[in-house]
Amino acid sequence: MNIEALRWRGDALELLDQRVLPERSEYVRCRTASDVAEAIRAMVVRGAPAIGCAAAFGVALDARQGADLAAAYEVLATSRPTAVNLFWALNRMKKVHGARAIEAEAQAIYEEDLAVNRAIGAHGEKLIPHGARVMTHCNTGALATAGHGTALGVIRSAHQLGRKLTVIANETRPFLQGARLTAWECVQEGIPVTLVTDSAAGFLIGRGEVDLIIVGADRVASNGDVANKIGTYTLAVLATRHGVPFYVAAPRSTFDPAMADGAAIPIEERAPEEVTGYRDLRWAPRGIAVRNPAFDVTPAELITGLICEKGVLLRPAREGVLELLSA
Repeated sequence: MNIEALRWRGDALELLDQRVLPERSEYVRCRTASDVAEAIRAMVVRGAPAIGCAAAFGVALDARQGADLAAAYEVLATSRPTAVNLFWALNRMKKVHGARAIEAEAQAIYEEDLAVNRAIGAHGEKLIPHGARVMTHCNTGALATAGHGTALGVIRSAHQLGRKLTVIANETRPFLQGARLTAWECVQEGIPVTLVTDSAAGFLIGRGEVDLIIVGADRVASNGDVANKIGTYTLAVLATRHGVPFYVAAPRSTFDPAMADGAAIPIEERAPEEVTGYRDLRWAPRGIAVRNPAFDVTPAELITGLICEKGVLLRPAREGVLELLSA
């Protein structure tokens, strides 16, 4: 694995700073749970599985120092609201006591996520035909997970098996995870990739230039509704209109059986500055009103299939989702 979003050093957690990619490859060193929570909030690390792994190591850092773990859990839980992997990992860590056991549990979460991602890739790659033009949205690769990736992991698995394919990466405004991160991962591994603007997706799909769409998820409700990066719902509607298969790849830790449907999923709204400009460049007039929802919800009826480590659930609905979670 050439790309490491997280590196555990025992007394510190090093996070590849995804805010400065692809220009620079730099790691942010976190020594406390508060450091990790701020890194999650600031998008140093992002992607639901990677956030869960980072939070687990954040608990381990405070446990090594004999700090108040109740405070650690609280600060980490408030870092980002939509990705359920964060809360899944924290709930799992709460069941373990003692610094060594807590560190071992965090390491286990990390290693299990890597194995799960490879299993997702093994199930999902069968859905990608030879010569496929695969559109994806946001970043769902090694940068968003412990390694390999979910949706991009499916593509990576197909590529590693010698399948001829082309990735169409949506830029994913406003944080440009597709342009900066997905495109970078593909270039690093020699996966053919074409970058397009988000607003060009409908044009390409309508012209028959997209064979299937694969995206990730930050939370899957018990009825199969999916919260993912803003713009995903639009892609699902376009895919349904034009008869293009639309798949969601996510580990079972992203499924939330307590969430009845997508309407109940909390949607994070981020700072206006992410929309009005980028870094030192500003393009919108000062004082303008801004809405910046980071996620949207795609109804289950628009999803061709959910891909997880246990297999592929076609036409997801509540009964199938709950059966998948109990497998």
